[in-house]
Amino acid sequence: MERKKHDIAVIGAGPGGYVAAIKAAQLGKFVALIEKNLLGGTCLNVGCIPTKTLLSSASVLHQVKRAADFGIKTGPVSFEYEKMKARKDQVILKMRTGLEGLLKSNKITTYHGSASFESPHELKIVGQDNVLLSAEKIIIATGSVPLDVKAFPCDHKRILNSTSILELTEVPKSLAIVGGGYIGCEFASLFAELGVKVTILEALPTILMTQGPMVAQFMTKSFASKGIDIQTNVKVLAIENKKTHVHITLEGGKSMDADLALVAVGRKVYMDGLMIEKAGLNATEKGFLQTDERMETEVPSVYAIGDVTGKGMLAHVASHQGVVAATNACGMEAAMHYEAVPAVVFTSPEIATVGLTLEQATAAGYQAIQGNMPFQAVGKAQAAMDTEGFVQVIGDKKTGQILGAIAIGHEASNLIAEMALAIQNELTLESVLETIHAHPTLAESWHEAAAIALEMPINFPPKVKRG
Repeated sequence: MERKKHDIAVIGAGPGGYVAAIKAAQLGKFVALIEKNLLGGTCLNVGCIPTKTLLSSASVLHQVKRAADFGIKTGPVSFEYEKMKARKDQVILKMRTGLEGLLKSNKITTYHGSASFESPHELKIVGQDNVLLSAEKIIIATGSVPLDVKAFPCDHKRILNSTSILELTEVPKSLAIVGGGYIGCEFASLFAELGVKVTILEALPTILMTQGPMVAQFMTKSFASKGIDIQTNVKVLAIENKKTHVHITLEGGKSMDADLALVAVGRKVYMDGLMIEKAGLNATEKGFLQTDERMETEVPSVYAIGDVTGKGMLAHVASHQGVVAATNACGMEAAMHYEAVPAVVFTSPEIATVGLTLEQATAAGYQAIQGNMPFQAVGKAQAAMDTEGFVQVIGDKKTGQILGAIAIGHEASNLIAEMALAIQNELTLESVLETIHAHPTLAESWHEAAAIALEMPINFPPKVKRG
């Protein structure tokens, strides 16, 4: 087996791994990037990008359906899901080709194969490339895979997971989604727009539990208005592929049928065959790798980033961790902070959060104040006929510091960036008020929300004080 030597080796070419590799290369290191499947990892190939591409197609369909409301006349409206799927594949291929060029331009050596540790400084690569690779520093970025349930494992024919459902070329008439977290809700939003009868089966008391009670309540009402059947406090015992449909058995003697079932109960860390024990590493009880703020593991010279750290399974978190890990691996100093991590659920309407919820801020001991601005009261939202939703900003009454924010509605994914910047830089509600926001825009809703939190609204009725 051929031997190779590099300054830094990165295992996994997802949004954490390839960013870490590029950062290390920019800092002058000879970098190896190892990937057993496709460059771009889950996010590019079977996660963020394909789902958002399909959701974008559904969004266009939604707009065309209501063209008459804008005074635009169209003929009969229909869609071809096979072509939507083909467009999704083209987007992925284009971005993956671009990533290949980006890695080459940074003079990063890519190895295609499965990596396993031989020691803290040596990796064995088996696959398309067969190499014994030594490196001064190694960064683990192997990501995660959909969680399978032993009682009803995915057969990828009628019982699907978030990967296999992306390969459909026609939509079912009905779809049962097991799990009401962000993955399940995004697919529910997609297929409901395409006319599929969608049922969400959630074991917890509400969908989107981790997004907080305000988001959960709003989205439950919104989904119900779109015809999505939400069943909570429901335990799925079995799913059977009946060739023409699936039969789902629920706790309590109930059952239901659907054309297809999507199992979306979460994701698990993927380190199969990595042989971390040979590097002196030990996973936690939950299967994660423990890291410090420098992203270094218990073994000096070995770093971990992305889903394997358990610090929020989000592509943008992995990317930022990648920069921090690579910087430290190159002998410079950087630290990871998680106070201002935005999270987005690309449902219709979109959901975006950052920082603390009102409940979390209160529990943390803050005298929390809030300002809610509904899009119904925003001129740009009325003009665009996208008035469903609101923004909320949470502040500390004592200092005025912004602690958290929520945006639900059109372009929430873009709106949240302003609040992420504010929280990261410890800005106050007054800072937002003193910033001139363009009119008419959705972003000016933050200005009014801050004013409402400080009980100084301009474009919203003041609170009526009694007594």
